[in-house]
Amino acid sequence: MPSDLNIRLRNDFGELAGLREKLKKFCESQNLPQSGVFAVMLSLDELVTNIISYAWDDRLEHSISIRARCGDGVVEIEVEDDGKPFNPLKYAPPDLSSPIEERHIGGLGIHLIQTYMDEIAYKREGERNCLLMRKRV
Repeated sequence: MPSDLNIRLRNDFGELAGLREKLKKFCESQNLPQSGVFAVMLSLDELVTNIISYAWDDRLEHSISIRARCGDGVVEIEVEDDGKPFNPLKYAPPDLSSPIEERHIGGLGIHLIQTYMDEIAYKREGERNCLLMRKRV
């Protein structure tokens, strides 16, 4: 039976703990396997952290909308924000073979999301970034 979770966060790192708790309870209520819970929680945490860190140039309060759905063996998470346009799928994965001192800063979070999720799609709708992630469980 499909189930939904809707969360609205402020662009504040203090909101992450509540997000983690709500997402964990949602995953547990859906009886997801630990591997699926880990993948979903890590990916969403990384994505929201990046949004809070980089989406806005001002110090104003903004909101991030998250909707999680579970059904038919798939967890689907949609994340929307009104930050600067940013398509994470346009960026090449980091070079993990080079020594750590020679690597460029950034890009590892996007790589983790692409590694742990089965599908990722991005679109810009009006003034909003919309990222859809799916994980088969």
